[in-house]
Amino acid sequence: MKHFEVAVIGSGPSGASTAFHLAKKGISTVIIEKESLPRYKTCGGGFVYRGRKDLPFDIDTVVEREFHTVDIYLGNTLHFQTVRKEPTITMIMRDSFDHLIVEEAKKHGVTLLENNKLTGLVYEDGKAILTTSETQISADFVVAADGALSPTAKMAGWNEETRKLIPALEYEVEVSDEDFDRLKDLVRFDIDAIPYGYAWSFPKKNHLSIGVASTKKTRINLKKYYQEYVETLGIKTIVKESQHGFQIPIAPRTDGFVKNNVFLIGDAAGFADPITAEGISNAIYSGVLVAEAISESEGQLEKATALYNEKLNEKLVPEIQTGLWLAKWFYEQKTVRNILLKKYGQRFSDAMADIFHGERSYPTDIKQAITRKIKELVF
Repeated sequence: MKHFEVAVIGSGPSGASTAFHLAKKGISTVIIEKESLPRYKTCGGGFVYRGRKDLPFDIDTVVEREFHTVDIYLGNTLHFQTVRKEPTITMIMRDSFDHLIVEEAKKHGVTLLENNKLTGLVYEDGKAILTTSETQISADFVVAADGALSPTAKMAGWNEETRKLIPALEYEVEVSDEDFDRLKDLVRFDIDAIPYGYAWSFPKKNHLSIGVASTKKTRINLKKYYQEYVETLGIKTIVKESQHGFQIPIAPRTDGFVKNNVFLIGDAAGFADPITAEGISNAIYSGVLVAEAISESEGQLEKATALYNEKLNEKLVPEIQTGLWLAKWFYEQKTVRNILLKKYGQRFSDAMADIFHGERSYPTDIKQAITRKIKELVF
């Protein structure tokens, strides 16, 4: 049985970046991937600048489009626009993007096991024994980077009832040349295009990624709101479209991020942004944190666990917790929200762009700040 210091489950941005940073530290690492790369991955494909600027390698070869201007709409009455020198959102397709990161990791000695579905996880003498559809290996540490529904987390004993997953529906849409020419230079978010959520239009090289997401964990006819949004965009002709439903974890797991020697990162841990549901940048960031924790621990599980929790609680988890409160207020208190946005909407839009660029975090005093602004308007 072959042994690795770290086994990473999943080859998405979080897993591949984790493997990259571990291998650079000289730590033997394997990526276990159930499919053959490159493979299609459901995702809007909007990669914000705070994630891109921290990547240690260039991604120009997989960039579909770049947008320095972002438009935010609230119905027909409110429209805010931000413009930045650097691209606020870079459009990528996950098959080529993920594959690029894996290839960069392999340059540093990472082993990739494709078409290997994890089927078993047990512990023996302080090590994890991982059984896949093709082989069996052992590892000192396991990093679960296998997405929102993470089979690894279930095998390791995490409680799925403590999670908050929201529904989303995304379409890859080919439209007429006339419609594409009209929409190809505009990346937009339409708040309230779906109850308690938003719709988006992300132009790629030769098609549009259009989707809807609701922050309410309830049954909802996503397709109906998608079709209404297509009408809002004024799309007259759909040449071809492919539908992809998925769930987004917009709250950290409440039962911890480490069990035995299994560490959760990215969507498996619940690290997507609660307001925008963007998950790629935090997925990559959490991969960096877990790689640092493992490398700094010198192979000691207890130390690695403490370091990982410490790093998460320094910035990432507190920011998401603040975002959770803000998201609940933003999507559920629409009347008060719109009153505030009529006066402070551009300021809010600029602040979100700053967050996308990694220039600021959600303010820790957000409750007091909003209460203060409401009082200023009322009194």
